[in-house]
Amino acid sequence: MIKGRQAAGQAFLVARQGDTLLGFATYGNFRSGTGYARTVEHTVILADNAKGKGVGRALLAALESHAHTNGIHSMIASVAKENTTAIAFHKAVGFTQVAQIPEAGRKFGRWLDVVFLQKIL
Repeated sequence: MIKGRQAAGQAFLVARQGDTLLGFATYGNFRSGTGYARTVEHTVILADNAKGKGVGRALLAALESHAHTNGIHSMIASVAKENTTAIAFHKAVGFTQVAQIPEAGRKFGRWLDVVFLQKIL
């Protein structure tokens, strides 16, 4: 996955403290087709001990910078509606909720509503 993203010119960033992995952030195509080439969907994953310490903000800021430098116009976050912490985080860093799709995801044996947030770079 990492080498594939890097080969495609997409970022895969890692935050570490010494030998401890704090989290990672990456982005990939939002949809296939040339019409969507300048829109990406991103992921930020943090270790529990890294949450609330600015690691996510730093990773996302670096990811946005990389994307912008590489001609990306728009970033999309896809978040389970019940993950209110992630939704609040994205809104705090300039993302706007643009859609909600009922029962679009399935996890832990149940259907989840998915919220899409967007930031124009």
